[in-house]
Amino acid sequence: MKVKTRWLTPPEQRAWRAFVGVHQKLPGALARTLQDCGDLSIADYVVLVALTDAPDGLRHFQDLANVVQWERSRMSHHLRRMAKRGLVSRVECPKDGRGVHVVVTPVGRAAIETAAPQHVATVRRLIIDPLSPEELDTLTALCERILDRLETDRP
Repeated sequence: MKVKTRWLTPPEQRAWRAFVGVHQKLPGALARTLQDCGDLSIADYVVLVALTDAPDGLRHFQDLANVVQWERSRMSHHLRRMAKRGLVSRVECPKDGRGVHVVVTPVGRAAIETAAPQHVATVRRLIIDPLSPEELDTLTALCERILDRLETDRP
């Protein structure tokens, strides 16, 4: 049976293309800022935020992968690159002989402390400041609704 396509209306297409445009351009703008001020990639920053948000800057490998929503192989490869640069280290999990904890190193903590102010300034300049408080509330509600749909509507 052939399914009838519900094509986007002009207003829907405009909204979709604007959303895609932001999705395509924002990561590059954020990446340039992180590269310029701390020689970090967005992926490095995401991992370092997840670690520095945790008590003692330490997370179990699987917990870290879940927090940043990466597959184990991607997490493993990226952590290996970060460890070579001295940003993180792996330590054995005392409760689980096969488990590994990932901990932010002093070098990693210094890198995120250097990068975070400029990153936040970029986020503020590009996303927060152009919006009124009401528009920011609307953006938050819309993004949360889309995220909720993404979490609950998995194939």
